[in-house]
Amino acid sequence: MSSHSLYFSNSLRKIEASHSGESLMHRAGLAAADWAGELASQRNRPVLVLAGPGNNGGDAFEAARLLRQRSHDVRLVFAGDPARLPADAAAACRRYIDENGRIEPDIPPDGHWSLIIDGLFGIGLTRAPEGTYADWIASANRLAERDACPLLALDCPSGLNADTGQILGEAIRATHTLTFIAAKPGLLTAEGPDQCGEIRVANLDLDPPAEQPADGQLLSCAEFAAHLKPRRQNSHKGSFGNAGVLGGAPSMVGAVFLAARAALKLGAGRVYAGLLDPQAPSYDPIQPELMLRRPAALIQTPLTALACGPGLGVSLEASELLETAINLEHLLVLDADALNLVASEGSLQLALAARNAPTILTPHPAEAARLLEASTAEVQNDRIGAARQIATRYCSHVALKGAGTVVASVDGDWWINPTGNPGMATAGMGDVLSGIIVALLAQGWPALSALLAGVHLHGAAADRLVANGIGPAGLMASEVIDAARAEFNAWVAATARR
Repeated sequence: MSSHSLYFSNSLRKIEASHSGESLMHRAGLAAADWAGELASQRNRPVLVLAGPGNNGGDAFEAARLLRQRSHDVRLVFAGDPARLPADAAAACRRYIDENGRIEPDIPPDGHWSLIIDGLFGIGLTRAPEGTYADWIASANRLAERDACPLLALDCPSGLNADTGQILGEAIRATHTLTFIAAKPGLLTAEGPDQCGEIRVANLDLDPPAEQPADGQLLSCAEFAAHLKPRRQNSHKGSFGNAGVLGGAPSMVGAVFLAARAALKLGAGRVYAGLLDPQAPSYDPIQPELMLRRPAALIQTPLTALACGPGLGVSLEASELLETAINLEHLLVLDADALNLVASEGSLQLALAARNAPTILTPHPAEAARLLEASTAEVQNDRIGAARQIATRYCSHVALKGAGTVVASVDGDWWINPTGNPGMATAGMGDVLSGIIVALLAQGWPALSALLAGVHLHGAAADRLVANGIGPAGLMASEVIDAARAEFNAWVAATARR
């Protein structure tokens, strides 16, 4: 996607309203016809177009008319009353009919399709499709699978909430989504990525940020490029900070090793690991460069940044150590059991609110639910809102992990991360993310920039592995560490060349 600005539906309506006298529907139909022509160009079957009762249906009428002009065999299905369409959509319907376009009252039962276009509902849908429309959505999904043909959604797959990414009953499973004016957050997080397929933005010759401030941003390297600087020749290990990782209760020592190894390979000058397990080894045979200490000794170490939580457990000792860590002036990353302890203990919440140094929280949805005293479903129903609530309540920058990780700043800004893949749904991935972030903090990155870069890099490293044939099934957290190092150094080199 070329557009990095993200807009909620109500913001887009304001932009549309300011251009009500312009031919936006024609531009949308033209953009749809252009991509539809590419998708259907190699097939000799007709194109099935589903038109809804609103402006999304108008976009479908316009696309169908233009496809017919280009000699495509088009079957347009519409069950509404043309007289009750909004003005622009009604005009598009008339143009289609005036050019001898035919309207079918239902999906032809004997059709086999080169392409199916979903123009039923756009960004305004807030409830589950019902009746005929729900049946058409289910049929479109089934027919696209049967005919192995593309399914192109206009603006937003029907049945998907464009703001939150939640499915509202039956929903189109698009292989391609052409979204208009600007990208919408619901296409990029929660269920959105699975429902949208490939996404393109057609801005319809508008410049949305010039008219309306973006609600959020699609996370990219541009957000932190200023910190991607080559190292000075005159450097030493002290130039790149001291990172610490606290955790590793009995049976969970591996979580600390993953985080600490990631911190080391992402450039921290020194990395110290504090392990709660009294039987923990005294050194890491895989990464002997790490310095292993008892937790009390780690707390006394002059650290630049500290990550707490990987394998920490929820014991009394863990709680006391976490409170001590929160009261330090270090840059702090909290994950896993550190978040569970904060959620359950008011004293830790008060200590967190009183901190002067920046704090970063990296919950998955269940941990986020505990932090908000809500259910996981409630968090997933509004991932952006949940991330922003946590940031406000705990005075911290937040990464709500999952499909389309949401990053929210203390100031209320938010981003959705487009990198990453399902191979990351495995044990230890969060520990590696914590290690990456704490490494950047140790090297002097501002907290928010370190979080944005860490989240983006974590996903990009996993994508690099999959592109090279490693995963997604069977992808391991430990494999992401070396890939993240390679990706990060490539970013720095590319920035230096520019």
